[in-house]
Amino acid sequence: MSNQSYRDSQFLDGLSGEELFNMQIGLTYRDFLVLPGFIDFHPSEVELETRLTKKIRLKRPFVSSPMDTVTESSMAIAQALMGGIGIIHYNNTIDQQVSEVTKVKRFENGFITDPVVLGPKHTIHDLDRIKEKHGFTGIPITEDGTRNSKLIGIVTNRDIDFERERSITVDKVMTTEVITGKAGITLKEANDIIKKEKIGKLPIIDKDGKLVSLVSRSDLKKNKDFPDSSKDENKRLRCGAAVSTLPESRDRVATLYEAGVDVIFIDSAQGNSIYQIEMLKFIKANFRNLEVVGGNVVTRGQAENLIQAGADGLRIGMGPGSICITQDTMAVGRAQATAVYQTAFHAAKHDVPVIADGGISNIGDIANALAIGASACMMGFMFAGTNEAPGEYFYENGIRLKKYRGMASIEAMKAGGDKRYFNEGQKVKVAQGVSGSVVDRGSILNFIPYLSQGIRLSFQDMGYKSIQELHKGLREGKLRFERRSESAQAQGSVHSLYSYNAPSLRAE
Repeated sequence: MSNQSYRDSQFLDGLSGEELFNMQIGLTYRDFLVLPGFIDFHPSEVELETRLTKKIRLKRPFVSSPMDTVTESSMAIAQALMGGIGIIHYNNTIDQQVSEVTKVKRFENGFITDPVVLGPKHTIHDLDRIKEKHGFTGIPITEDGTRNSKLIGIVTNRDIDFERERSITVDKVMTTEVITGKAGITLKEANDIIKKEKIGKLPIIDKDGKLVSLVSRSDLKKNKDFPDSSKDENKRLRCGAAVSTLPESRDRVATLYEAGVDVIFIDSAQGNSIYQIEMLKFIKANFRNLEVVGGNVVTRGQAENLIQAGADGLRIGMGPGSICITQDTMAVGRAQATAVYQTAFHAAKHDVPVIADGGISNIGDIANALAIGASACMMGFMFAGTNEAPGEYFYENGIRLKKYRGMASIEAMKAGGDKRYFNEGQKVKVAQGVSGSVVDRGSILNFIPYLSQGIRLSFQDMGYKSIQELHKGLREGKLRFERRSESAQAQGSVHSLYSYNAPSLRAE
């Protein structure tokens, strides 16, 4: 029996998407399951390419959230290399945000354009702190400790491993005869030098001897090939940026546009406002070919208003995030699965993709979001504990953690997060988010393949080879669902064991 004949047969259990989500109750991703389909293909045949906006396509349906503990340039570069996209937050000045976007757009695979450097009077203690924070040594030494002065040496592990006195300045131990490459060198040429000279780091210098970038042997191995990279027409990595609806954001958009940003996310907790509609119309009227995602919205009426104002994509979610307390505090919002289905159903009539934002804590949540109409998933919690997320690791009860905070937490609002909650300048701050911590998840470069493989396996179980096929099955009522009770949810998870080892979300 073919896959198609199975789906068209009279033996259709469960509910269609329309039947499931027309019930007068809000549903989360955990409140239903997709019923299994027919398998006649291998997981490797599943294609995860999708649309972020009307014009921008991604090889992977992953978007990192514009939160100040989630996405800056390191995260955005890693997301783009792996086929997704990162959205740079705006808890910063215009110049700072533009600088982060520029790092992504100027990134050359294998070249570290903002290497950590030290000056000659720094100590081995400083090197130890860098190793603890970043996990590497091999630090270029310049005359004044910045990249704006001449390279005078390099310090590697072999220079300091057996030095007991850690207060010694690095000029006493550094290697001064440094093998370098000249600015303009290709990555292949740099790689050939590293292989020939058997070195771990190759500083790239300009005609004045100033450090331009750094090439690392480990990065060359790690960054050898990213065939699914998200790139623009000029072969630069794609990058998005968030802006508010405040008047200052018009200048912010203009500067980001000049820096080459690919997509603007108008970042409002409640996106159905005259302020966002005016911002949408302003951007579409003044910046040719700049894609704009509106949001956040959770109803068809909200979605229609932003689509009519020119939105090229919609961001869906109000209150489902792990650090968000909007629904409790404001008594406004919507259960996330219901919000995604209803807005996606409506937006599809206008050929506008939707991005499920919030409420995702595992692979199953991602698969469910895609199954009910989302084209991509925006995640904060899932990516906050990775190496590429801003912030430093710390230990609590022996567990390696990173800070993760909602943009409506008191802490984040003091840094500017209140712009998305129409709360800027108010004397009394009402928190709609909390600050917390998340477990170390390793590098995005390992984590994304893990998530991708999990989704492929889920799609195989559903019986669909692509997001496009899945959405077609949803619209035609061939993709079937079933509500599940609280006891069914409990039974579908780990139960009845004396003890067990939980699977880790840290991809090695």
